[in-house]
Order: sequence, then structure tokens, then C-alpha cells
Amino acid sequence: MLPNSSPFSPDQRTALDSLLAEFDALQRGWLSGFLASSGAPAAVQSAPAVAGKLTVLYGTESGNSEELADRAIKVAKKKGFKAVMKNMADLAPADLAKFENLLVIVSTWGDGEAPETAVGFHKAFMAEDVKLDGVKFSVCALGDTSYEQFCEIGKQVDERLEKLGAQRIAPRVDCDVDYEDSYTEWFDVVIKELAPTAVSAPSVIAQAVAPGGVDFGKKNPFPSEVFDNVLLNGEGSAKETVHVELSLEGSGMNYEPGDSLAVLPTNCPAMIKDVLNAVKLKGTEEIEVKGAGQKHLADALREDFDITALSKAVLKKLAAATGSAALAELLEDGAKEKLRAYIDGREIVDALIDFAPDGLSAEALAGIFRKLPIRLYSIASSPLAHPDEVHLTVAAVRYETHGRKRKGVCSTFLTDVAKAGDNVPIFVQPNKNFRLPADSNTAIIMVGPGTGIAPFRSFVEHRAAVGAEGKSWLLFGDQHYTYDFLYQLEWQDYLKDGQLTKLDLAFSRDQPEKVYVQDRMLEKGEELYAWLEEGAHFYVCGDANRMAADVHEALISVVKNYGAKSREQAEEYVDALKKSKRYQRDVY
Repeated sequence: MLPNSSPFSPDQRTALDSLLAEFDALQRGWLSGFLASSGAPAAVQSAPAVAGKLTVLYGTESGNSEELADRAIKVAKKKGFKAVMKNMADLAPADLAKFENLLVIVSTWGDGEAPETAVGFHKAFMAEDVKLDGVKFSVCALGDTSYEQFCEIGKQVDERLEKLGAQRIAPRVDCDVDYEDSYTEWFDVVIKELAPTAVSAPSVIAQAVAPGGVDFGKKNPFPSEVFDNVLLNGEGSAKETVHVELSLEGSGMNYEPGDSLAVLPTNCPAMIKDVLNAVKLKGTEEIEVKGAGQKHLADALREDFDITALSKAVLKKLAAATGSAALAELLEDGAKEKLRAYIDGREIVDALIDFAPDGLSAEALAGIFRKLPIRLYSIASSPLAHPDEVHLTVAAVRYETHGRKRKGVCSTFLTDVAKAGDNVPIFVQPNKNFRLPADSNTAIIMVGPGTGIAPFRSFVEHRAAVGAEGKSWLLFGDQHYTYDFLYQLEWQDYLKDGQLTKLDLAFSRDQPEKVYVQDRMLEKGEELYAWLEEGAHFYVCGDANRMAADVHEALISVVKNYGAKSREQAEEYVDALKKSKRYQRDVY
């Protein structure tokens, strides 16, 4: 079986031929995949037979869809496919007609919105009439069941592909924030449908490898020691913003400016107590937790389950567990507005009190929860300025609704619980769609009110460390100059040293009329447009609901007014900035 040209002696060839002759196709395929994944030299890797062409198209907001697309490509290649991955941002709908087999992995951002980088493609794809008769497809949709329009973009793309004549390989799968099992099942089905005899190969999951040989990443978060936890707001502020410094020493993890840090929090004791009281349980009951085995209920509520976010999916499970007629009525198709009004401002504990007055068993209670999701925070440090460290800028979320005090699970975990010396489970989430220009001489404009300042601290630190000569302009805003000027001394030092060229501030509550960063953009519109015309990159980070939309509108107005353009021309100009990656947003 081995040719004379193979890098083995005659005796070795005879011995290997004898062994290989006894193996069936599956065993030889497994051995080939094993050697390939173990880093064996290319000369001894058996090249799998080509199973066909495969394109994996992704649309991503935080990087999860891109990560899954990359994993799919690596496995598909080992199974014999000529596989490539494509970003929706780089394609036009007509390009899809060229693809033989198409897998789409796309996330839904917020409540039914397309990912930032896929907005243009999605809009065009839903409008244009493209013939896709020769395309086979399947869709993996990523979403969050806490939103009403769960996986909406994936659903729309799936329906549109079918309407345009493409043939479905396998049914769409809709994945919640804990997507691993759903994605794996979907991909296995798709590959078997496309190439039933394809060689089986190990799946690929990206992890950081620490010097000691331990893998840290999504599957195994790194227990990071908290170095420091400092309140940034002055006394008298209505806000509570904390600077958190965490250790990366020994993790093997690296990051770039613009990346995010994933934090796995625990639920607070008060919320666990309230949930247990609502269903008349003690917490000492034993339950089975997927992936963790037997646990006391209280421990599972603290470490494993999302016990706060109320959604239609949770209420459906609660209705099945309780048989509540009132809840069943609320979930009827004709009661959507009543359901939306009920969910608004409430948490799971409220629904337990309202619809499970007789309590629940430990198993029934656990059955209504989903897995406790990670939280992503924009990194506020440069690895060049702070080796083996990563910094965050965290706003503690606290409010009151329906007569009950509420607080953010992860923000208050980081501000109240994670003190110096404690360990916090983390991993790095790359964000390739929010990057500094490759050329450090390129000018940058950064708009980051509130905690949106975080990645720009990273940007400026990094550019200072590499000696970048490109101009930099920061527009920052918050409520009060005296209390809420986050990292004030650092920005003033950067200005003094020339590492920050311009700083414009908007403190909304320091004068009778409210002033925001978008107002400063309009005031400085002529200069802002001049920077853009010189090639500056434009960045926005912070609140997506209002700020990001207002800044976007202000940017269009600036281009229109100072570029002597019509509204349509200004919009085209801004769209071109996005397509060339000169306009990037990290909004939440």
C-alpha cells in the first residue's frame, strides 16, 4: 500500500503494509485524521478524497458566528471538501449563485437586527431577486431566547434562500447563547447529507494553550486573579463605574485592542434565596446538571443557570411545569401585547410567584432555566502597556421595577463580589471587526460616551506604546464633568504628551440644555469631515439603542453639510466607509 518513494525503510514499509491491510476504510480514515490533528508532517498525512466544494458564509456581531465558520471549514477540509469561508460583509447576493454547497452561520443582534457587518448584505439579499436553483444550503442561526425575535435573521435568510430556489440540505437549527450542542448536531447532519462516505475527522475548537499545557478558552475559562477594583466616579455621581484589573499570567491567552473579554459570573445569594422561597424549596435538594453531574440545587442556581432573564421561552417551560391556566392564556397568539407588557421589567422570580403559588419540585424548577450565559466586555487596556493583564470598565446595573430592586448579574458580580485576590473565570473573545488601522500613521476618530470609553483607552495606550504618529481624536461624554470624567488624568496626560491630538467633551447635565457626543460632532463637523477626507478611521462604542443611532445620523449630517452632498450621497459615503472598514462600531 505504501509506495517505494515513501519516507520509510523497506522493513518499515512491510510492517506498515501488513497493519494497514487489516484496517477497514473507517479505521484508516480515523488514523489519517488523528495524525493530521496531531501535527504529523504533511508527507505522512493521507489526503482525503475531494468530497466537493463547500462555502461557509457567516454574519457576526461578537465573533461567535465567525468562530463556528472557521471550525466548520477546518473539519470540512479534513473530510475532503474544498472549503472556504466568506464574510457577508464582502459579498453581494448575486455571488451566492456561484456556490455549490452553502452553509450559512448568522447571528441575530439584539431583538431581530442583523449583525453590524451584515446589515448591507441582509438588506440587499431580502430585496434582490437572485436565482439560486443550483445551490444546496443549510442555515445555523445564533440568537438569544431572552429576546422576542429569537434567531430572526437566521430564519429570514433560511426562508429567503428557499424562496429563491436553493435546495435545503438539512433543516435550520436555532441556537441559544449556549450553542455548542446544537451547532455540533447540525453540522454533523449537514456533512453526512453532503458526503455520506466522507472520512470522519476530529472537530476543531480554538483554545489558548498555557505554558503548563493546560488549555484555556470557552470550554475551560481561565481562573483570573483580580488585581484591583476601583470606583471611577466621584462622590455625588448618580453612576457607579468600576475599573477592574485582571491577571492573565499563566493563561497563554493573548488579545488585541478592540477585543472583548468574556466573563462567567455567578448569581448573587439574595436572588438565589428569592427563587428558592418562591417555589418553597431549601436548596439542599439534589439535581442532575448537564455536564456537571449531581449538584445541590442552591449550587446549581449559583453556578449553572440563568435564574433572572424572563422570556417567552422560559414562560412556556413554566406553563408546562405548572399547568397554570392564567399563564397559558398569557401565552396565546392573540395575547402578544399583554405578554410583552408582562415580561417588561420583570424577572423569573416574579413569574414563579405569580404562576407557581404551590411551588415546584427541584427538577421542575431546574427544567425552566437555560445555561448561565457569559457576558462580554470591551477590553480597556493594551497588552503592550499592561503585560499579563487585562482591564475592564464596568457600569454596575441597579434599578427598581414592579416594587422589587434589580441588579445586573455580571456587572454587580464584578463590582460587588470580585474583589482583589478573588478569581474570575474569563476567556478572550476576538473582535476582528473592531480593529486599529494596520498603518499606525492613519488618523483615528473615537466616539465613546460612558463605558464606551473602554476600547479607546486600549487604542490610545497601544498607539502610544508603538510610537504611532497618526492623529487621534476622542469624543467622550457622560453626565457631569466633576464626577463622571472617566480616566480624566490619563486623557489629560496623553494630550500633554501629544499621544492624543484632540479631546472633545459632552457632559449632559452640566448646563440647562443636554449636550451629547453627537452634538459635539455637529459643532466640529467641518474639521471632522476634513479628517475623514484625509483618510481617518471612525469608531463608535457604547449604547446601541439611542447613542449609536444618533451618532450615525450626525455622521451623515456632517458629510452632507460639509461635503456638499445630497442626503443619498452622504449615506453612500458613510456606507463606503463601512465597507472599507473605516467606520467600525462596538455597540451593545
